[in-house]
Amino acid sequence: MPAVGRVWPVGARPPVLRGWEPPATVYGPGHRGVDLGAAPGTPVRAVAAGRVSFAGRVAGRGVVSVELTGTGDPPLRTTYEPVQASVTDGQEVAAGEVIGTLEATGSHCGSACLHWGLLRAETYLNPLLLLPPWLLNPGPPRLLPVLGVPLPP
Repeated sequence: MPAVGRVWPVGARPPVLRGWEPPATVYGPGHRGVDLGAAPGTPVRAVAAGRVSFAGRVAGRGVVSVELTGTGDPPLRTTYEPVQASVTDGQEVAAGEVIGTLEATGSHCGSACLHWGLLRAETYLNPLLLLPPWLLNPGPPRLLPVLGVPLPP
């Protein structure tokens, strides 16, 4: 899977409230995506460049789906819900572009969250695989020397 993602869909490093739990069978129980903690009204961003394949309501929830550019045939498709869309079907989006805002209602989490999914055709995949390692695990901070500043006596 190509790590084509350039940003998290919400925030700089949102908490993963519930991770990917693939079902054992096509119709079996599981969690077909990840839930990211965020407050209602938070901007939701496209994680990678692509074309909006759907922006509307499904079962009372706002959903945006983006087909990702250069990811094969059929292309990878990300989904975001519950989102009040600010984009329309067929619109091209850049990585990091705002595609809507997180809705206050319609989430299946105990608190507000974004459900972020990934599919190739009808097969669900782990959306975290889209993010490069430096976004997933930035590592510990490192202190660098300050050059040109005299040392204290």
